Amino acid sequence: MLWLMLLAMLLAFAFQGSRGLWNTDEGRYVDGALQMVDSGNYLVPAYSPIEVNLSKPPVTYWVIATAVKWLGRNTWATRLPWAFAFVATVWLLYGMGLRLVPDKPWLPGLVYVLSLPPFIAANVVNPDTLLTLCEALAMYGFVAWRFAPDGSRARAWLALMWSGWGLAFLTKGPPGLLPLLAVIPFLVVRDGWRGVGRLFTLSGVVLFLLAGFGWYAVVVLRVPWALHYFLHYEIYDRIFTSVQHRNPGPWGWALVYLPTLILGTLPWWPALGLAKLVRRWKPAADEPPARADASLLLWLWFAIPFVVFCLAQSRLPAYVLPLFLPLSLLLARGLERSLDLRKPFQRLGLVVWIIALLALKGGVAYAVKQPHRDNRLIAARLGAMADPHAYSGVVFIEATDAGYSIEERTPWGIRLYLDKPVYAVAWLARTGPSQSCLALRDSGSALVVVDPGLDYQSVARVLAQCTRAKVSAVGNWLGHPVALVRP
Repeated sequence: MLWLMLLAMLLAFAFQGSRGLWNTDEGRYVDGALQMVDSGNYLVPAYSPIEVNLSKPPVTYWVIATAVKWLGRNTWATRLPWAFAFVATVWLLYGMGLRLVPDKPWLPGLVYVLSLPPFIAANVVNPDTLLTLCEALAMYGFVAWRFAPDGSRARAWLALMWSGWGLAFLTKGPPGLLPLLAVIPFLVVRDGWRGVGRLFTLSGVVLFLLAGFGWYAVVVLRVPWALHYFLHYEIYDRIFTSVQHRNPGPWGWALVYLPTLILGTLPWWPALGLAKLVRRWKPAADEPPARADASLLLWLWFAIPFVVFCLAQSRLPAYVLPLFLPLSLLLARGLERSLDLRKPFQRLGLVVWIIALLALKGGVAYAVKQPHRDNRLIAARLGAMADPHAYSGVVFIEATDAGYSIEERTPWGIRLYLDKPVYAVAWLARTGPSQSCLALRDSGSALVVVDPGLDYQSVARVLAQCTRAKVSAVGNWLGHPVALVRP
């Protein structure tokens, strides 16, 4: 376990702060956390002082806000929680391995730590790595309760499980509960409905409701439109519509999820071969009952959430990151007889793969330049256009009428580097011009970045009229005219 945890820390912390924040997720979540710190309002996430953002529950913002308050406003601090989450997930997989892969309990953690999606996600600020940790905590509690070596089922494990489900729900809402859809049919098949009833202890359910639903209840009471937003936009639209344009359609799931799972489980499944892999995963006729139970649980844990992800019309590779928990355990069970790190060839292959992962992470940090996505580069370019004391905020005016589009287009993360609030306006919306004026009045003076799809002179005239301010062109950023607006 010691070597496994040292390896996890090496891969998690190396180059963790070397790359600037990238659009869109990283900048958006860091901006929301900084807004919490600056405003003191940790209840309702927001993009800026005038723009509420309820697209995700608050856990991601809270952990970033805590990190920057302790360690300062820098890229390293914003990504540090993801490194810790990655390491903690590996530790929980070791705990599950003690019960499900007892001969080599370290192997599930090794499979996970060297799989591409978990490794990459640990360096990307979004909720999925934190969600995976919460689901790992919940399933560790369940596995420890259901697969106790002495047959005893301590209720404390169920309290841990329900706390994990509550935190998962507070991290990403309903998707965090998908493994529960595997736990219930597993208990029905193996223990009957009475087994399911034993799962729902009073203390556990209370912990789940407090952790998972407390924040939602308070926000719904504070924000009049929040309940409709959660139910319609965040659940109905994501599952049944293509409004977010995230690989919808009958084959979108195959284009996104199959490459993620096939490439993401390298180098493990080629080491076995597909036929041997299926044969080793399939329970043998003489297999002990506990091992057969573990096989059923792991297959349900992978298959049921995967089907749900495929049916939903909003699809991104990061969504299936939690599936690498059951996949790591399944692969470990297939590899436990053949993987022997005492063999020089296997040990050499492992070292080569570790070096390749570190080279990938360092190479992306230092060699890949993306001036349109890297918020540190964007901030440096915009910051050089005007005296930083001449403006108090940055306003992006976008040629769109959809609020969702400004979520995706705006480099929110420049707030970390410029230390100024960022505003974004959908100019073509009915309230677009008035929102621009509100943003300028709130900031007092601002650097305004205008979408090249808009007529700059018309926008400048509106801004000058509504604020009675001076609008001065100061430069151009990737085709976007930039103006300084001051009283």
